[in-house]
Amino acid sequence: MNELITAIDKLKKEKNAVILAHYYTEGEIQDIADFVGDSLALAQWAAKTDADVIVMCGVHFMGETTKIICPDKKVLVPDMNAGCSLADSCPADKFAEFVASHPDHTVISYVNTTAAVKAVTDVVVTSTNARQIVESFPADEKIIFGPDRNLGNYINSITGRKMILWDGACHVHEQFSVEKIVELKKAHPDALVLAHPECKSTILALADVVGSTAALLKAAIKSDNKEFIVATESGILHEMQKQCPEKTFIPAPPNDSTCACNECSFMRLNTLEKLYNCLNDETPEILVDEEVSGKAIKSIKRMLDISEQLGL
Repeated sequence: MNELITAIDKLKKEKNAVILAHYYTEGEIQDIADFVGDSLALAQWAAKTDADVIVMCGVHFMGETTKIICPDKKVLVPDMNAGCSLADSCPADKFAEFVASHPDHTVISYVNTTAAVKAVTDVVVTSTNARQIVESFPADEKIIFGPDRNLGNYINSITGRKMILWDGACHVHEQFSVEKIVELKKAHPDALVLAHPECKSTILALADVVGSTAALLKAAIKSDNKEFIVATESGILHEMQKQCPEKTFIPAPPNDSTCACNECSFMRLNTLEKLYNCLNDETPEILVDEEVSGKAIKSIKRMLDISEQLGL
C-alpha cells in the first residue's frame, strides 16, 4: 500500500498532474488526492488549476465536465466504466426532444448529466447551488429542471416554483429506507438526520438538515451534536470522521436488508491500483466532441459565474 502511494506521488510530480476526488470515493482515494470535494468544488478547482494532467477520481460525467472546462489539459479517469445511474436516466436524445417540446422554457440541468445533455442546457447546477441559481431567475420564469426529480421536487417545495421536471433519479439516494431510519432514530434518539436532496421526500421529511454533500459536512462540523444519521452515499463518512473524530456518524441503510450502508458501486471502481495505472499509462483519457463541448461549456460557465456572484 505505502509503495503504491509513493509511486503515485512520484508519477504525479513527474507529469505535473493533480488528483481530484469526490467525497463518495473510498477513503484511501480521498487521502491521496490533492483536492477532495463535491461536484461544484471539483469544477471550480479544475477551472483554476495549472496542472498539465488532471486525474478525476469520481464518475464519468465528472471527467467530461473537467475536460469541457479544461480542453487544453489531459483529463484521465481510473476506470471508464464508472458511470452514473442519474446521468443514465436522462438520455441526451430524449431530453433534447423534451426540451424542444417546451420552447419557451429555460433549461436547468443538474451536473450529473452527460456532456450532450449539458449542450442543450442553459445553466448547470449542483446540489450546492441549485436553489440559489433557480431563485436567481424571475419568479414567473418557465423552467425545465432535469434530470433528478427528487432534487427538483425539493427545490419546488422550498421556493414555490413550478418547474417542469424530468423523471430521473439516483439509484443510491432512491434506496434509503424510511422504516430503517425511524428504527435508527429510536435507537439513537439524540442523533440528527442529515439528508441529501436527491433522496425521496419521505426521507427528507425525517431530516434535521437537508443539503449537498459539502453542506452536510459543514453542518456536522458546526453542530454541537455528537451523533448523526447520514442519508447520502457513505463515502462522505470518511471526511466527516476525519474532521470530527469525537463524533459518531451512522450511515442510513437502504431497503436491502443485507446492507448496513448505501454505496455507489460506480464510485467504488476507483482504486489505488487503477489510479497508478491511469497515471503511468495516461489512459483512460476523457475526450469530448468539440461541437458538444463548445455548447456545453456555456451552461457550465454560466453556473460558475452565477456561483461566484452569489459567493458560493
